[in-house]
Amino acid sequence: MSRYISELIKARVREAARDRCGYCQSLQKYVLGILEIEHIIPTAASGSDDEDNLWLSCRLCNGYKGMQTSAVDPVSNQTVPLFNPRTQKWSEHFAWSEDGVYVSGLTACGRGAVVALQLNNCPFAHF
Repeated sequence: MSRYISELIKARVREAARDRCGYCQSLQKYVLGILEIEHIIPTAASGSDDEDNLWLSCRLCNGYKGMQTSAVDPVSNQTVPLFNPRTQKWSEHFAWSEDGVYVSGLTACGRGAVVALQLNNCPFAHF
């Protein structure tokens, strides 16, 4: 089924996200291709096209996220809700390594997202 999201809503989401991926924080100007409007709760999991369920994502993060709404924290082995870039503050759940190369999870939610979304392009490293 084709879904239509108006250009006005897309522009508002892009502005709210400050032209950066909600997960890896990549800025549009450094990403090949256009950052995608993604559904935080996927439509296949009963997520809506409402603006409060939309955010920007790079193709890699959106592809790894797929239909996921939760992730496993590799430290506690608990299933936790996946990071929500619209309602949660990135810096409370993640931090950059000192050299600015890797993303580390600071919370169960952050660690789960690092692994689930392969934020360091490796499913096991630097959570």
